Amino acid sequence: MMKIYDWPTGPYPARVRIALDEKNLGSRVQFVTVNLWKGEHKTADFLATRNYSGTIPVLELDDGTLIAECTAITAYLDALDGAPTLTGRKPREKGVIQMMSKRAELELMDAISVYFHHATPGLGPHVETYQNREWGLRQRDKALNGMRYFDSVLRTQPFVAGEAFSMADITVIGGMIFAGLVRLAVPADCETLQAWYARMGERPSVRKQLSMAAPATA
Repeated sequence: MMKIYDWPTGPYPARVRIALDEKNLGSRVQFVTVNLWKGEHKTADFLATRNYSGTIPVLELDDGTLIAECTAITAYLDALDGAPTLTGRKPREKGVIQMMSKRAELELMDAISVYFHHATPGLGPHVETYQNREWGLRQRDKALNGMRYFDSVLRTQPFVAGEAFSMADITVIGGMIFAGLVRLAVPADCETLQAWYARMGERPSVRKQLSMAAPATA
């Protein structure tokens, strides 16, 4: 059985958990909890044996192979049955989905992450050993601009990468979950993004993750 090292309510783990549910792979995975608030993902043991980068989620295969990074994990899971539905089947689809998912990471998820770790208490003083508030606030503004960008994209198409639900949608959903966790309000003018997010919340895989999410308090 595959293992996934993660934290149940983390926004990055949510991306992989949504993909698992979309692919009906939940029964093939054992979840191993890594406590973010205690900094377990930054311990010497975790860095040496699970993920050098000190991030979660991490997928461990039956043969011991470790795959980190949400995009890589999702691509692996999507390809298991030979019928990819989240990462594209044709070259054009694959390219657009990868592009939009990367934009969602850079302009939304990762920007919110920097804001959280640098301009808020983050995971607490035992984990946040260095903070640059000015940089964090700049990344907050970048995330808000990212929301406006995806709002504009979704005005012309039903999903982030075009006509079908994909990994790109999952990445933006992860960003929206993260925004909720850190209480970063979506700009009022992003009505299309809000409507899309509400529609995505009707998918069983997404609804399950939204029910688990709670704003950060530490």
